[in-house]
Amino acid sequence: MKKSLVFLILLVFSVTVKAQNKKINLLIGTYTQNCDSKGIYVYDFDTSNGDFIYKNATDKTVNPSFLTVSSQNNFVYSVNEFGKESTISAFNYNASSGAIQFLNKQSAMGADPCYIINDNKNVIVANYSGGSISVLEKNSDGTLQKAKQVIQHYGKGLNPKRQEAPHVHMVSFSPDKKFILANDMGNDRIYSYSYDPLLKTDVLQIKDSISVTAGSGPRHLTFSKNGKLVYVLQELSGMITVYSYKEGKLVKRDETSILAGGFKGNFTAADIHFSPDGKFLYATNRGDANTISIFEVNTNGTLQLVEHVSTLGKGPRNFAIDPTGAFLLVAHQYSNDVIIFKRNKKTGTLSNTGKKIELCAPVCLVFTDNK
Repeated sequence: MKKSLVFLILLVFSVTVKAQNKKINLLIGTYTQNCDSKGIYVYDFDTSNGDFIYKNATDKTVNPSFLTVSSQNNFVYSVNEFGKESTISAFNYNASSGAIQFLNKQSAMGADPCYIINDNKNVIVANYSGGSISVLEKNSDGTLQKAKQVIQHYGKGLNPKRQEAPHVHMVSFSPDKKFILANDMGNDRIYSYSYDPLLKTDVLQIKDSISVTAGSGPRHLTFSKNGKLVYVLQELSGMITVYSYKEGKLVKRDETSILAGGFKGNFTAADIHFSPDGKFLYATNRGDANTISIFEVNTNGTLQLVEHVSTLGKGPRNFAIDPTGAFLLVAHQYSNDVIIFKRNKKTGTLSNTGKKIELCAPVCLVFTDNK
């Protein structure tokens, strides 16, 4: 009898542990000026069924529209997008409780930062309106020092309304972290910088830059699973351009559109990500479209359209696929919600779960471990 009871207790404990292991944290960055938002929110997300529970939030912080989490999962860094007064904030992050506590902030040294990445040594920021890249060094306690390098871009593009000046829209580590790639939507160029995190000055040094098709507006990029290809989403043309990549050099290989056949409305392409297995590529499109395009990746790296799906909201800015690949979440800046889609891992297709997180102007989604 006692053995049976012990076995039953162990079985229940095992099931409970497994259930807990299916839960991860979802961090959401928002705009805070046009509706009621504290800034950064943390939710408990269940990768087995797509359920979510509110966990915690920051004290009021201005427009933390893009986030990055330290590799140790103990610090969060955010942009504070606020024109020429924009800053970069550091937060202590307790993954278990979801508590995020402000540590300090520094000037972004450029207007309207819109993308942020970090490694163990530095935080690197793309300043959209400022047309620049800023590098801020971390202290051991997670706080930030003043920017130790600012790289200013120059030039403009074909579109007088959107490309009147340089607009750095993204910075990205190469897979080996020896280079930083930067998309400049304003001057139609992709830059490659060699990266030495230990230097006190000149952490980034120009390696190469290439032009995209005039008027395209390179926005976001992502690397293939093997790191040999780069897929660049062009905001103004709606194209995905495929480049081969080696040691900071890009060579154009292919190009395909995210627009549905016959589409005639306004559009602005937004975000691009691979599925965890690298077999499918997804890209969002805003404006009148409000869709996500799904592509299967051929063995040679070219893309084959699977389908275009409504994101069921307005302004699908950022999206994220949970680490298991079971769910895809889309943040809608203008309809104030995060729509949760179930993802078919074999076909790449999406289906609506009917579940959504209602939140003021969500624009950035980041999954992390919950411990």
